[in-house]
Amino acid sequence: MAGFFISFEGPDGAGKSTVIQRLVEPLIKATGQEVIVTREPGGSAIAEQIRHIILDVANTEMDDWTEALLFAASRRQHLVEVVEPALAANKIVLCDRFVDSSIAYQGGGHQLGMAKVAALNDFAIQGHYPDLTLYLDVPVEVGLRRVQKLGAGFDRLEGQQLAFHERVRATYQQLLKSQSARMVQVDASQPAATVVATCLDVIQQRYN
Repeated sequence: MAGFFISFEGPDGAGKSTVIQRLVEPLIKATGQEVIVTREPGGSAIAEQIRHIILDVANTEMDDWTEALLFAASRRQHLVEVVEPALAANKIVLCDRFVDSSIAYQGGGHQLGMAKVAALNDFAIQGHYPDLTLYLDVPVEVGLRRVQKLGAGFDRLEGQQLAFHERVRATYQQLLKSQSARMVQVDASQPAATVVATCLDVIQQRYN
């Protein structure tokens, strides 16, 4: 793979989408490479259909392991259809969530177990983790207030109980320790411009 793959993680309302969009232009200028912006769940036609099933608030009876399996299936399709071809074409891939989200949300939030969910997703991605993961950290209450301000309503995962979101954030903190070579924490409670500048600095330091 000639390009490089950067994922962005964080609790709901961390501002990942905003940061990613603002990084595109400076990365193109700095590298001369094409930048692909994508997301999970979703990112391709089939994966987006799975996304709709996962996040639909009407699916109240969905089993937690069914949810985890659907995320892994969506991720596999997205990886082979979008991410790997882009990297092979020497492009930079900026992905809003990847495997760490499943470990945090299903492994920690739903308490299925970090190791079990990690193993499930390793099967799906065949060890193809991002080159760099920027974890945008924000207190749970702050993040959920941001989501509310958007006025679109909560999806099925955003609407979980506060304790669920606290477990998600705690699991991310564990991942930061075990995946320190890949994951870098950024304080996302700062102004968006500051967060973007910090992320760009981390990327530049990592890839010179």
